[in-house]
Amino acid sequence: MEIRKAELDDAEIIRAIYNNEVLNSLVTLDLTPRSEAEQRHWIAEHSGIYPAIVAEINGNVCGFASLSPYRPRPGYSTTVEDSIYVDANYRKQGVGKALLVSILSLASQHGFHSCMARVMASHQASLALHQSCGFELVGIEKEVGRKFGKWLDMALLQKML
Repeated sequence: MEIRKAELDDAEIIRAIYNNEVLNSLVTLDLTPRSEAEQRHWIAEHSGIYPAIVAEINGNVCGFASLSPYRPRPGYSTTVEDSIYVDANYRKQGVGKALLVSILSLASQHGFHSCMARVMASHQASLALHQSCGFELVGIEKEVGRKFGKWLDMALLQKML
């Protein structure tokens, strides 16, 4: 498995992975699939201090991860939030863990102090992944999300870098 920074040429496969989750799962509260232009813009936005990375197996992108600002106010500038998505065909192969370890390393290299993760409270695989990398549960946000006609709780996890 190779982990590398996301490039504009990765836009279509990243978009396919992400849009599958938008349309078919509760792992993102996004409700509208991304267009190719939106995905390319997203990659461009994630090319600096808040990077996006991809995992490849045999030359095929099988997942991606990114860092985003935690909150817009300047006092939060040393905290980031991670996002990780793995293609359904590559789950349970260590892709998510490799991506999370790599994105946390980049967060630390960029001088961030803390990384947050918002995870669907019922999504055991994502909770276990984050906890295996040292994240601690710091709270549950009750019914803050709504998708597919369901109220959804979010777990808030944190790792000090």
